[in-house]
Amino acid sequence: MKSPARRPAAKPCHPPETVVQPHKEALIRRLNRIEGQVRGITRMIQEDRYCVDILTQLSALQSALDAVAMQLLRDHTQGCVQNAIRSGSGEQAIGELMDVVRKFAR
Repeated sequence: MKSPARRPAAKPCHPPETVVQPHKEALIRRLNRIEGQVRGITRMIQEDRYCVDILTQLSALQSALDAVAMQLLRDHTQGCVQNAIRSGSGEQAIGELMDVVRKFAR
């Protein structure tokens, strides 16, 4: 059985194995804090904590994840996309960027 036709994803602007994150250490620190937040929320649920308190922590978690995503989007735009535009493959890189932005706009 054939799967439904999907729009092909834009090709990456460079091989993923060559990416050097300019804010790697800061991103890792943030993600480690986020990991701790998730464990804390899990404990809250296990301890039958008040729903509003859990929801408040989930909101903070979402904000923290959004901050990581925004930093990565900024770095990607200022690095990969900018380089792709300079090298003449900007359309492809912009298409890829827009695909990612669409995922966050849902």
